[in-house]
Amino acid sequence: MLPILPRDKIREVDRRAIEQFGMTGLVLMENAGRGCTDTLCNLGVARSDDAAAVVICCGRGNNAGDGFVIARHLDLRGHRARVLLWGDPDQLQGDAAANWNILDKTGIPTVVMGPEHDAQRLAAELEGAAWIVDALLGTGARGEPRPPLDSVIDQLNAHPARRMAIDIPSGLDCDTGQSARHTFRADHTCTFVAAKPGFLADDAQHYTGVVHVLDIGAPRVLIEEMLSD
Repeated sequence: MLPILPRDKIREVDRRAIEQFGMTGLVLMENAGRGCTDTLCNLGVARSDDAAAVVICCGRGNNAGDGFVIARHLDLRGHRARVLLWGDPDQLQGDAAANWNILDKTGIPTVVMGPEHDAQRLAAELEGAAWIVDALLGTGARGEPRPPLDSVIDQLNAHPARRMAIDIPSGLDCDTGQSARHTFRADHTCTFVAAKPGFLADDAQHYTGVVHVLDIGAPRVLIEEMLSD
């Protein structure tokens, strides 16, 4: 059975890994993004000389930062990646901002989407995508995704590409498993440290698909302590 930790315990793992063990948020984010890239590659991603590509859809939080890391590591392995950002790059903060600044220097295609949903523009950006990666909202999100992400999620779900969610499908509550009316439907979900209680909800698998629990480098002794509390 998969280990399970709720939202507050996952945050505690991050906090203590940084404050007690001297790790940095950038290291944890790098490990998370690289682990997702490993999973994508194991599942099958086309090479750069093929028409297929991975389109990584990002919001404004640390979930987006994971997406920026994924794009870099896909590029390192010769895969085509494109990042779509719903938000102002200048308003990104902390580790997500740091990884955006790195990504911005790599030449990997990045597109800043506008504050309004533009279905035609999004369709053009998704053309040729073999995979869509959901890095829009993380485990801290609750309730209905706000515009334009509600319409964005619906359009992503309607696309024929395979879909992967990072940490949790956007629109699915981490702890309760309550799905919003606009919830990303993933074929695979890469979640960090432990599965989330919401994954056990009756219809959660309809949104998570296959769940892959990835480590982010947090010490085993810390994770075991969180699991035993």
